[in-house]
Amino acid sequence: MTARALHLRRGGTSLVLRLDEQALPCVLHWGPDLGEVDDGALAGLLPALGMPFVDSVIMAQEAVAVLPQHSSGWQGRPGLLGSRDGRAWSVAFDAVVHDVAEAGSEAWPDGPAGAVRLRSVGTDSPGALEVSTDVELLASGLVRVRASVRNLAPEAYEVRHLEPTLPVPAEATEILDMAGRHTHERTPQRRPFDQGLWLREAWGGRPGHDSATVMIAGRPGFGWQTGRLWGVHLGWSGNQTLAAEHSFTGWRLLRGGELLLPGEVRLGEGEEYASPWLYGSWGEGLDEFSHRFHRFLRARPQHPTRVRPVLLNTWEAVYFDMRLDKLIALAEHAAALGIERYVLDDGWFRNRRSDNAGLGDWYVDEGVWGPEGMHPLTDRVRELGMEFGLWFEPEMINLDSDLARAHPEWIFQTDHGPGITSRYQHVLDLGHPEAYDYVLERVSAVVGEYGVAYIKWDHNRALADAGHSPDGTPGVHVQTLATHRMMAELKARHPGLEIESCCGGGGRVDLGIIEHTDRVWVSDCIDAHERHRMVAYTGLTLPLELMGTHVGSGADHTTTRAHDLSFRAGTAMWGHMGVEWDLTVAAEEDVAALRAWIAFHKSVRHLLHSGDVVHADLANPALHLDGVVAADKSDALYRLSALDHVLTWPTGRVPLPGLDPERSYRVTVQPPGDGAAQKFAPAWAGDGVTLPGRVLADVGLQAPLLPTDHLVLIRAQEA
Repeated sequence: MTARALHLRRGGTSLVLRLDEQALPCVLHWGPDLGEVDDGALAGLLPALGMPFVDSVIMAQEAVAVLPQHSSGWQGRPGLLGSRDGRAWSVAFDAVVHDVAEAGSEAWPDGPAGAVRLRSVGTDSPGALEVSTDVELLASGLVRVRASVRNLAPEAYEVRHLEPTLPVPAEATEILDMAGRHTHERTPQRRPFDQGLWLREAWGGRPGHDSATVMIAGRPGFGWQTGRLWGVHLGWSGNQTLAAEHSFTGWRLLRGGELLLPGEVRLGEGEEYASPWLYGSWGEGLDEFSHRFHRFLRARPQHPTRVRPVLLNTWEAVYFDMRLDKLIALAEHAAALGIERYVLDDGWFRNRRSDNAGLGDWYVDEGVWGPEGMHPLTDRVRELGMEFGLWFEPEMINLDSDLARAHPEWIFQTDHGPGITSRYQHVLDLGHPEAYDYVLERVSAVVGEYGVAYIKWDHNRALADAGHSPDGTPGVHVQTLATHRMMAELKARHPGLEIESCCGGGGRVDLGIIEHTDRVWVSDCIDAHERHRMVAYTGLTLPLELMGTHVGSGADHTTTRAHDLSFRAGTAMWGHMGVEWDLTVAAEEDVAALRAWIAFHKSVRHLLHSGDVVHADLANPALHLDGVVAADKSDALYRLSALDHVLTWPTGRVPLPGLDPERSYRVTVQPPGDGAAQKFAPAWAGDGVTLPGRVLADVGLQAPLLPTDHLVLIRAQEA
């Protein structure tokens, strides 16, 4: 059997693959660009990596495919698992055909600009299956892998899982992923990459508030700036798995796929199932890892290119209090602050005076709004120069609703009925064509009538007991696809419409949902202290312009913790900024300060929403420093925050990463700032200082003295 090596290069990444005539490709190297490697050197790579003979391929494997199979000797978790009622469960290939194509070529006309693809198609004649993999190296240096299986026999073939993998080298001995819960999302956790399988699963019909989000393996102690690492993210909004597997043969694999419930994917003759994309990035530190994701997302045709408008969301201002005079007064106060988008949250539709009832009844409540509906509010919002946005929860239903009484068969349920409630609600089964059409038409009608520019799309209940009636068969896979399809259809019907993925905050944050949305709501917790962590780690995959970050009132509504306005606003401006506050009762001095922060955010959002996000690895665990450096490295804005009571006083030096080491920069404290920081400012803060980028990164600056939960902004501009 003849094997050959293939070398692909894009965006500072080299991808070297082994291609065999009877096996799907194996990744031999994924990481730093190797430069030009001639055919002779490539040919020598295979024997250079050859394994010593032990007793069989089971004990010493030269190659583990991106979709590993037991038939090849792999004794770990198979990449494809399925059967025909217990038969045809072991997959082996008669032949595999490999084809390389450039994006824009005749073979791949619709590929992402600048990308290159390896497509490999294997045929299992006895099993009557065709299995293929796509390995793409994108212009940003990001890798993504997808697999598909096609049934070639009249008898149905059930897919149990389809999980592509990317291997990492032996030096990757530490794992980082995320943990969390509602209002406490994106909490990093680390562990040794020991032998065995570390498996993270999401069973709630969404990645979840406890989502792993990423599975990263790297050198021990890797940080934001240092330590080589490799990691994966699954671009899928439903049930899923992410895993790190360390085999006794020494292979270390990062893998992911859709978690399929029994019977969800049964392929008839000629039918095909494709896995979600598994995205892979590497870097010398977490910042470089994230930059590949950010550059890929920003290069997409649908990525938001217009200025991200500062918005007001009414939830924490009024909750279910839908009084027109109050809402208009709130809009007038918002416009006076320079806010550009007004979003009316939950409570505007029929039967919705609390969260106990009304979900599914997507009609403007005549008893609340009167014969003119919401037009007096929406007209006034637009008169004030703001866009109008509206909250929906299209996938959900209350049992106490006109829709549930008319169509109980549209509610997800099993033989045991609709099951337990969560937040007084159940899930509307969009797998019913009539249910799908009803929701699409009702949402579209409201969007059209009121000129809605922005939908806050919520999803507050996990898909427990998600059975499709009348037979109760699992419906999560179909529901996920239907949600994506509905979002796409609404955007097609209403050009310019933007959608936020809310999901109770950060429960559905993935590159699958972001294909159809324009930002995510990071968390229902807007406590500025918590948001530092949440934004930093959500930012491993998403750039700042895709993350909703809001200024709340003095005491946070989820933690009850109170913070100074400068800390709240200085935190919220680090993303797609918004306000969640009853401005009609805010103190005059707070209103003036908030107006200044909003004006400053507007002046720098072009930088925040296009530059490279960086973080410093600080020796002082009480401090956090992040920044955004312009693509041309001429300008940068940093934020130094004290998130704990510091042990040492003064607090020491902080570096400013990401600048051009050969250029000089004028560094100043950037207003509006924190008065507490000005009180104990270091010597350089008075008139600023000019230093080379290399000095600022490697030597740093003396940090201001900051009390706990205070921050200061630092500007570095080319001198």
